[in-house]
Amino acid sequence: ERVIFERNEVPPVASRVSYQASSPDEVALVTWTESVGLTLVARDLTSIHLEKPSGSLLEYDVLHVFPFSSHTKRMGIIVRDRNSDEITFYLKGADTVMSSIVQYNDWLEEECANMAREGLRVLVVGKKVLTEEQYSSFDTRYRQARLSVSDRATQVSAVVQTLEQNLQLLGVTGVEDCLQLDVRPTLELLRNAGVRVWMLTGDKLETATSIALSSRLVSRSQAIFTFKQALTRSEVHKELNSFRRKSNCALVISGDSLQLCLKHYQMEFIELACQCPAVVCCRCSPTHKAQVVELLRQHTGRPVCAIGDGGNDVSMIQAANVGIGLVGKEGKQASLAADFSITQFRHISRLLVWHGRNCYKRSAALSQFVIHRGLIISIMQAVFSAVFYFAAIALYEGVLMVGYATVYTMAPVFSLVLDEDVSPDIALMYPELYRELMKGRSLSLKTFLLWVIISIYQGGTIMLLGLFLFEAQFIHVVAITFTALVLTELLMVALTVRTWHFFMLLAQLSSAVVYLLSLLVLKNYFDSSFLLTVGFMWKTVAITGASCLPLLAFKLTYRRCAPPSYAKLLKENSLFRNCFKLSC
Repeated sequence: ERVIFERNEVPPVASRVSYQASSPDEVALVTWTESVGLTLVARDLTSIHLEKPSGSLLEYDVLHVFPFSSHTKRMGIIVRDRNSDEITFYLKGADTVMSSIVQYNDWLEEECANMAREGLRVLVVGKKVLTEEQYSSFDTRYRQARLSVSDRATQVSAVVQTLEQNLQLLGVTGVEDCLQLDVRPTLELLRNAGVRVWMLTGDKLETATSIALSSRLVSRSQAIFTFKQALTRSEVHKELNSFRRKSNCALVISGDSLQLCLKHYQMEFIELACQCPAVVCCRCSPTHKAQVVELLRQHTGRPVCAIGDGGNDVSMIQAANVGIGLVGKEGKQASLAADFSITQFRHISRLLVWHGRNCYKRSAALSQFVIHRGLIISIMQAVFSAVFYFAAIALYEGVLMVGYATVYTMAPVFSLVLDEDVSPDIALMYPELYRELMKGRSLSLKTFLLWVIISIYQGGTIMLLGLFLFEAQFIHVVAITFTALVLTELLMVALTVRTWHFFMLLAQLSSAVVYLLSLLVLKNYFDSSFLLTVGFMWKTVAITGASCLPLLAFKLTYRRCAPPSYAKLLKENSLFRNCFKLSC
């Protein structure tokens, strides 16, 4: 990783320095060194310039850079001091990998554990001084490995590992990863909405546990089962049996134990973990994260949402049904790979319980009305053909069929995407409304069959009554039934709407006006003299009422006997407001 330096000269005021890096941890460390007197004043691809508290400069030539990777969990650099010509190899990384690389000491493990319990991200820094012969030998082998045609990455890694031995321990750093605003209430809202939250992180077990407690992912009063470090299959089986005897407790497991669980007891582990109120997986690699997401999708059969803010979360986001990327100090890799991009974690609550809920209910209503709109006219054609001995005669031809599918009914039906049953404040105040979506009552086989029955009833009623009231000419039947059909569709949309919007009213009125004008223009399909008679009007009204009024009566009766949950909340909220006004 490289820190890109920017220096803006603003005379005569003192210069202001800003740092840019691929990780905010790098900026935090360089900023801290500046606060203690060692300042990074210049950095490019080949050199580093540092300024000491005395004002003198330290100049280094960059010989090699070994970038960080999620596999090695460390990064290094080889530099040459221009003043002394000393060559030094610096390495920093996670304590789990650095503990075996640095020289033996008796305090590293304890200090790393203390920092992790405080919720800090721990890095261990070491160095190794190289002679000219050692560096020349390494440089030759490193260049040869990089020029290798086959298995280049493995050969390069093997050469670098020859340097990563017996390093001098320089120190341990701890960086606090501060929580964003309203993380705790957001997680609580998600739990109340029926969403199970798993935390997959690369931090140490102690750090992950501390963050889970501080963010209220795991409540203070809730029991925590820490999956012990397992190295064999028997040890994993023993821990799973111990975990099986626990109930209603959060699970904390490390990446190594998780890998063994997924290898030997995949289904058993996922089944037990899904019963936990919260799961924390620490020391997870990007591959582990994506694998866990895939297993959750396969085992539960429910949609999985992955939320991340860094490049290590990209594979997890792409493996989920829905990916949400946070734009922050970690960069934009996650947001670019995700389906949705947000700037704050607290925006997830509104994205899910308000926009997500509305999207589901609106999509359900729209799809059902599209089915109803096409099925009702098909039923009318079927009834018409059956009455006339299945003669190959079209009930509506040409412009009427095209107009019915477009200008007569399309705008009112598609205006349902603007419908709302509750306000945003109510949805955020009562996240339990989102939990009801998991029952699938808005869009299921039951609702589909219900709309099929409604379409059969309305289509048969309109066609049979139109034929029953038939007088002299076939064109009169077309005028009466088609007008009743359009009015029925408009009324059904109006009866479904729960919160009227300006564009809904505009869609209803515009469709009605367009149809009335077409009655006067399409003289080949409508008899203008018949349209102005009382017979046309009362027959149309009677047929429309017969197709809609029974359904309206049934809907009002059902809502009074079994009102939906949002109606109860609206009633309670209005009563609360009235009581508050009276008390004031």
